[in-house]
Order: sequence, then structure tokens, then C-alpha cells
Amino acid sequence: MLKGKTALVTGSTSGIGLGIAKALAAQGANMVLNGFGDVDGPKAEVAALGVQVAYHGADMRKPDEIAAMMAYAAEQFGRVDILVNNAGIQHVARVENFPPERWDAIIAINLSSAFHATRLALPAMQAAGWGRIINLASVHGLVASAEKAAYVAAKHGVVGLTKVTALENATGGVTCNAICPGWVLTPLVQKQVDAKAAALGLSNEEAKKLLLGEKEPSLQFTTPEELGALAVFFCSPAGNNVRGVAWNMDGGWAAQ
Repeated sequence: MLKGKTALVTGSTSGIGLGIAKALAAQGANMVLNGFGDVDGPKAEVAALGVQVAYHGADMRKPDEIAAMMAYAAEQFGRVDILVNNAGIQHVARVENFPPERWDAIIAINLSSAFHATRLALPAMQAAGWGRIINLASVHGLVASAEKAAYVAAKHGVVGLTKVTALENATGGVTCNAICPGWVLTPLVQKQVDAKAAALGLSNEEAKKLLLGEKEPSLQFTTPEELGALAVFFCSPAGNNVRGVAWNMDGGWAAQ
């Protein structure tokens, strides 16, 4: 379905980003990966799906590096047809104790990077008459939790950016939508599960149920593969008139 298209997924060397990259690659999209840590492993996983794969290690806090990444993608493949803004970090503390430098980093990576990548991707998409921008927000783009001020603020901002981008391109072939996951069992979340199990003397499965039971009525994690399938839907002909949505995959979290 996406043969001949190019996708760029930020924060795609593991977790949600890698799951979405693999789902798009399985549909034939050439891929530009971005992130840190192991690069060769994720590149090999995506390349095994029969597409061309490139990588750029842009620091998503830095607009000039984001610009270099977008230019690199254009040099490699002509243009970015599908942009997935997924890069994100987290820090937990009460507002009065929240380190200002952590606030600045979370806003830069979780929100501002999506703006910078989007503004740079749009002209080529508009000229081509087709483009897909998919922003990874969060259920925290819809509702709040204590001690997550920067993350909640950033993800609410991502939902707002999504809506504005969609409206500004509503009569053309460029769509913009947000995915709002609840708990996803990424390596980062597994560390939280492990910590809870150790602190409370629980088994790993008991710690998972406790973590999910606090917020997610389904008591099950969303998977990167499920999120990837939703991204593919947004890129399909069936998604042509899906514009500006904040689509939650959260096991009923926001329905409460």
C-alpha cells in the first residue's frame, strides 16, 4: 500500500517508534529511523521487511539538528511522505519540585520537536498533494495525572498542534492526526513494572496488574504492533478524511 513512499519516525530505535516503523515498512514504505542506543539492530529489523532504511541521530531538543535530519531524509529519498512525531521523554515530580531544566527538555522533545519536523515536512507534502503526519500524543493529551506536569502539558500541546495542522490542510491531500496510547509495555514501562515489583515484593505479573489497575480498565497493555496498525490505517485510503482526531488506544482510561 505504501510502496514508493518514505516515512520518517522520530524516536524509532525501540518501543512504540520501532513498532510503528516496522508496520509502515511492512506496507512498503522506505524508512528513516531516528533515536539513540542500538541502531544496527533496529535498522536490520526494518530492512528485513524489504525496504530501504536510513538513520539520522538528530537530538530532538535542537531545531538545527531536526532541520539537518529533514534535509538528510530528502537527500536520501526525495521527500518525507509520512512523518511520525514519536520522540518523547518523561520525568515525574510535583510542580513545586519539578526541575526547570527537566521541564524545558520535555517541552522541547515532546512538543517543540513535533512542530519543527512538521513545519519542515509540510511544503513538500503540499506540493505533492499527499502527506500523512501522525503525532504520538498520549492519553495524557486528553486527561491529566498528578506529578506529570511537563508531560501532560506537552501532550495536550501535541493534540492542539494536530488539530491546527489538520485544519490548515483540510482541503488538500495532507492529513494530520494524533494517537493517544495508555500504558504500552515498552522497555521504559517494563522498568517501572520491575521497580514496583521490587518495592512491593510482588511478582512481575502482579506488579503489571497493579500498574494497569490504577488507570486502565481493560487491565491490558496496548502493544506497539497495535499502534502501528492504527498508523497504517491513517495512511490508507480509508483514512483520507480522518483529520485532526486524537484517537485514544487506552483500554478505556479516558472513558472513565
